Amino acid sequence: MTVLGIDPGYAIVGCGVVENKDNKLRMLDYGAILTQAHTPFNLRLEKIYREADELMKKYPIDAVAMEKLFFNTNQKTAIDVAQARGVLVLAAQLNGIPVFEYTPLQVKMSVVGYGRAEKKQVQEMTRFLLHLEKIPKPDDAADALAMAICHCNSAGSLLGKMNQ
Repeated sequence: MTVLGIDPGYAIVGCGVVENKDNKLRMLDYGAILTQAHTPFNLRLEKIYREADELMKKYPIDAVAMEKLFFNTNQKTAIDVAQARGVLVLAAQLNGIPVFEYTPLQVKMSVVGYGRAEKKQVQEMTRFLLHLEKIPKPDDAADALAMAICHCNSAGSLLGKMNQ
């Protein structure tokens, strides 16, 4: 199984591709889709869509794992992230790839085994599980790889089936 993990955003979209073969995890790719602050928002969404679509076509992606949105105090930011997330879901849909959602708590439990793990602990365990020399940068890419690992760990479980 090959999973594309996505940490949604509109300035930075973290992306990470992880292969799970015989219960062995291997990082295939990671990075970020970056959009410039003063670019019209619709053009930022277009860039996010096009680059995500390109990534989904580059690898034999079986599933997309994405952070479940939660609303914080800044409604404008939440709405903009939701729009970016929408074009990411559309890219997956048009490529015939199912999308699975996970909360930060689920990712921490799956990757570290502790729901209150600090971000640095999740990043270090992601590095360890994928046999990487250093923690991936930017942080959004590391978060996306952790999201992919979470799906790899839960895809056969009840958690994975409930998130379909």
